[in-house]
Amino acid sequence: MSEPAFPERRTLLEAAIQALPVGVVVHDGQGHCVLANAAARALGDRAVQALPAAAAGARDAGTVEALDDRMLEVRTRPVAEDRDGFTLTTLIDVTHHHRIQRELITKAFIDALTGLPNRTMFEQSIADVLAGSAPGDRFALAFIDLDNFKHINDYYSHAAGDALLRKVSDRIGGALRPSDLLARIGGDEFVLLLAPVTDGDAALAAVRAISERLKQPFFIDGHEIFASASIGVSLFPEHGDSYETLARQADNAMYRVKGELKGGVSVFDDAMSQAATARMAVEQRLRLAIRDRCFCCAFQPKVDMRSHAVTGVEVLLRWRDEVGMIQAPGDFIALAIELGLINEITLQLLAETVRAMPDIDEVFGPDVTVSLNIAAKQACDVPFMTAFCAALGETGLAERFVLELTEEAFFTTGRFQREVLPKIRAIGARVSIDDFGVGYSSLAALADITADELKIDRSFITDIDKRPRSQIVLKAIESLGAALGMTVVAEGVETFEEVAYLLGATQIRCAQGYYFARPLLLDQIRQAEPPRMSGSRGPAARGRASDLRASDLRASSGPPRRPSAWRRRRARRPR
Repeated sequence: MSEPAFPERRTLLEAAIQALPVGVVVHDGQGHCVLANAAARALGDRAVQALPAAAAGARDAGTVEALDDRMLEVRTRPVAEDRDGFTLTTLIDVTHHHRIQRELITKAFIDALTGLPNRTMFEQSIADVLAGSAPGDRFALAFIDLDNFKHINDYYSHAAGDALLRKVSDRIGGALRPSDLLARIGGDEFVLLLAPVTDGDAALAAVRAISERLKQPFFIDGHEIFASASIGVSLFPEHGDSYETLARQADNAMYRVKGELKGGVSVFDDAMSQAATARMAVEQRLRLAIRDRCFCCAFQPKVDMRSHAVTGVEVLLRWRDEVGMIQAPGDFIALAIELGLINEITLQLLAETVRAMPDIDEVFGPDVTVSLNIAAKQACDVPFMTAFCAALGETGLAERFVLELTEEAFFTTGRFQREVLPKIRAIGARVSIDDFGVGYSSLAALADITADELKIDRSFITDIDKRPRSQIVLKAIESLGAALGMTVVAEGVETFEEVAYLLGATQIRCAQGYYFARPLLLDQIRQAEPPRMSGSRGPAARGRASDLRASDLRASSGPPRRPSAWRRRRARRPR
């Protein structure tokens, strides 16, 4: 195929240049435009004249220039060696690409809700600060965690919670210097870099000022919302020379505040590190114990002080550790709840209790109720309680069980009463209010609860014979329980005098505590001296704790002696 003649070829080339979607501009040696295609002229005179000159010093890499609402990539190069001074400039519209790139960077480094830097950007900024630090430089890192943010979300709505997070970020930001940096690292958690600081006292004063600002009310959607934050602080270089170390120490300090007095500020010290290390060790052991099913049941009877019969037995969690030692729940139960491990432990405890039912019947009698403790956090966890009730219902023994829940489960949310309590009732299990009288007591809420049992907290029972004001409160609780049709149980009974008072001054029949029996494993109960019986000594009755009679407990007119099967201990019972 023959090439077109020169005039035709030139005409074709010019038509092709004009048709290009890329702007093309040619300048002579004096900077005059000698050629500009349609795409270039459509961008205006600045694109034809000024932009090529701006890009003249960056021929290979080019530059990105803003033109009105567009971003243009501008590249300039010589036309040809024999055309001295002539330059060719290309103009490419990269607005869409630039916008996508900006959005990706924003998503990668900016928190969408507050507009603050996110964790990734903050960590990179800290790395830059550390890399550029000189001897004598000091800065502070503060971890800020809003207190009870979930309750604010639940009560006011998630939209209000989001608005609160934005206002918190604005309020903290208003107290910062240009050299400081605030980031949101997730949920209701913020992290703050104060740089530079002169010393620890100055850093602590600045953080305390922020803490006080956060305690002022927030006005959101017509509501006056009060909030606070627990803040932990670490200092560079005293507490570490890397972000990972400083962050860990600030986090430890923040959790110290959470555990002691929310809304405060704490600076890291070595004792916190030791506590965190010990906590991590317990956590790892606890996870292994769940995997290896190392939990077992201890049992403590509920005794009718007047008929001397055991009416029920409470199942108490115990952990048989890796060396065979039995650990009481006080050492690990709070950690299990915090870590979200308590659900699996509770299901294992239920399974162990069901397997032990024949032994429970043999030791305590076939008619005793069996009480299991459910943490308040679990009681309001509808998916877990649905699974738990299904598992309990499948045993066919649900009517023997009493679920003991602390007051918080009943009084801090309506979910338990609306969604969980009907499931418990449907399988035939009963409900007990544990540790009543402390914490979240609410008479208005109590009137709406259809619980079967009311367990008076042992703080009211201890030395009740010596405390007239506690006696008045105890009588009121007793009357309230009786009026609402609840069985009243006195917890933590430990002395002869306490039993004597309960029998002589109240109508309370049922009690539980070290005076009658300390919690024991079934094997320990079998090894204990069997209680002496009066009355029937047939095979069904012989050796049962439920058959305690007058030989072990005095007649109903006087206080009982301690049963010989379970010797009283002076220590408080673990829960």
